[in-house]
Parts: sequence; C-alpha cells; structure tokens
Amino acid sequence: MNEREQRGLKIAAICRIDHKGGIYLVPSQSGAGKYTVCPDPENPHCTCPDHETRGVKCKHIFAVEFVINREQSADGSMTKTVQTVTITEEKRQTYKQVWPAYNKAQTNEKAKFRDLLRDLCKGIQEPPQGKGRPRISMADAIFSAAYKVYSTVSGRRFMTDLREAHAAGFITRLPCYNSIFGCLESEATTPILMAMIVESSLALKAVEVDFACDASGFTSSRFVKWFDHKYNVVRQKHEWVKVHIMCGVKTNVVTAVEIRGKDASSTPLLPALLTTTKENFTVREVSGDKEFGSLGNYDAIEAAGAMPFIPFKSIHTGKGGGLWAQMFHYFHFRREEFGEHYHKRSNVESTFSMIKAKFRDHVRSKTDTAMRNEALCKILCHNICCVIQEMYELGIEPTFWAESEKTAKIG
Repeated sequence: MNEREQRGLKIAAICRIDHKGGIYLVPSQSGAGKYTVCPDPENPHCTCPDHETRGVKCKHIFAVEFVINREQSADGSMTKTVQTVTITEEKRQTYKQVWPAYNKAQTNEKAKFRDLLRDLCKGIQEPPQGKGRPRISMADAIFSAAYKVYSTVSGRRFMTDLREAHAAGFITRLPCYNSIFGCLESEATTPILMAMIVESSLALKAVEVDFACDASGFTSSRFVKWFDHKYNVVRQKHEWVKVHIMCGVKTNVVTAVEIRGKDASSTPLLPALLTTTKENFTVREVSGDKEFGSLGNYDAIEAAGAMPFIPFKSIHTGKGGGLWAQMFHYFHFRREEFGEHYHKRSNVESTFSMIKAKFRDHVRSKTDTAMRNEALCKILCHNICCVIQEMYELGIEPTFWAESEKTAKIG
C-alpha cells in the first residue's frame, strides 16, 4: 500500500463522503471545501490539484474506492470491513536550514537593515527645491517610511525608533510622523520604491536562475458598502491591494513587482514581470499556476530563453504549436518529472507568507496611492531581510548602485 492509498484509507475511515448522482464529495484535509470524485473504473477523476497536475490516483480517489468496496448485505445494509493495515508515517520533503547563519542573521537583522536601507536610499536623486520652507529630503523620507513599515507599529509610536536612527546618522533631518504619511501618499514615491526593490534583489543575481510568479492581496482598514437589493440589506467588505510578483525560488527575493487594480488578472502581467527580471538575471525556468497558462506568456518565456513550467487546464490542447505543444506533451506524458519543476512554484507562496507573517497581512494606509506604496515598502523590507540572510549564509557583501553612474540615481 503506497502513501496515497494510506491517506485514502484514513479519509474513508474518519470522514463523511457524500454520494450524489454517480459522483462523490470528499472533504479536503486542509479544510478548503470538498473535491468531486468520479469513480470511473477505467478513468477515475478528481478535482484536487494533485490529480489534475500529476494525472495519478490521488488519496481522494482511493478513499472513494475504499468506500465502494465495503461489503453490502442482501437487505441493503452496509457492513464495514475492518482492515488491519500497518500505516507508516509520511516522510515530508524538508529543506535544510543552516541554523548558525540563520541565528546570526536574525540577531543582527535590525542593525544590518538600517545600514542596507541607508545605502539604497543614497541612490535617490533629490528633486529641485522650490520656494518656501525647506522640505525633508526624499532620501530621508523614503528611509523613514520603509523603516516605519519594517517596525510594524503606528507612525506615532515609531518616532522613538526614528529619533534613534537620526542620532545614529542614518537620516540628516528628523521628520514628523505626518511627513512619513505624506511620503506614502505621494505618487512620486511609487517609481522610487519599485526601483529600490529591483536594486535590492541584484545582490543575489549570481544565486537565482529559476523564478516563480503569483499574486496576493493585502487587506486595508477601508471598507466599501453597497445595498443588496435581493436580500434588502446593506453589505460591506474590505478594500485591498493586489500585488503581483516574480521571485527567486532559492532565496525568495522579489525580482519584479506590479500593482494594478484590485481585480486585475495576473495573466497579462507575466511578460512585464519577466522583462524586469530578465534585465538583471539569467532566467532558466519560470513556474506558475494555471492562471498564467496562455500562448502569449509561453511566447514571452521562450523569448527570454527560459522554460515554462505551467500546468495545463483540462480545456487546453497541444494545437498551439511550438513550445506550447512541446510542454503540453511533456506535461501529459512525463507528469512526475514536470511536477518536480512545477513544485518550485510553492516558493512564491512562501514568499508572500514570509512578507505577511513578518510585516503584517494588511496595510494601515487609507488612500489608494498610500496603500500601494505601503505594500511596496513591505516587499522592499522583505528583500533587504533576504539579503541579510544570505550575507551570513553565503558570505556575500552587497553593494548598491555600483555598476554604473547612470543607474546610481533614481527619482
């Protein structure tokens, strides 16, 4: 009995499996609803990702088979057969952690973070000063905004940390917390943060060659209300910021980011993410979920000299020709090998998990521009933390804005 059969036996033993019109509804073990299983003896099918991606019998299909194979008495009553089975614990795939390097990175992160953030802010070109009261420099404003997001506290409570940073010489002038809010609400801040995110990833360009893309949302404290005429009630829901990223699968560093409308599809944004990444990295593989499976995206990946590992939908065929047709047959006839590459896509989910766990899964800002800039600050902080980890694990010494004078100024 293999691992999937063992899991299916557990599901059949402890879970309720409903039977409706020739199909079975099997509950997900992760609590994500139910999967539909069609127990066709010649071609069983399940809607779970394991079966759709790999094309093998999943634990849900085995669970249904165990239920069907229970003995039925002549009077129609069900008699459950008790089986004595030796069940071995599943050996989960694990990733080695270099604990001495991790411990040093964590215990020195805050000090290193301020050093690297200051170095990144040195590449900001100051806009010309007009008439009136001298304003705070853009470098000081960006440093303060990003450091505030790193601290995860409110702008007013953050002032103690900011005074310490000013005393240590990281900023030339101590701003008010309102100046931090003003920086986040400025549209001029957005391209600067995006350029800093790209620059912060370059310290790991020699490490990353395989990349994954996905999107996720950050909720806000702002609500949108509407009147539901069908049920005659007022409903409301959170507004959110949808962030599309491409990241390296080894260090989880974000190499490109796009923020559009909250309902924007990720499919047409992959070429832009890939173009930004290709400008600085050697791209060997690009993995993503089925949402990215389009001919245009395959063409963009092929033009970048990379291989796409994006699973195909049930409605897809190999009639697209070229790389699309090659990967279509690869996906269907060598599923296990395809899955080994596609598995790297889980790292982009880990990236979002890291960002949200460390810097919160919501934004405090209320305007669209400020919400977008605050989300970009979270990604910038995440990149800096990734660089700090690799400084202790790989021994790298990051230097920003060093390749040419042309790229040493942004703004």
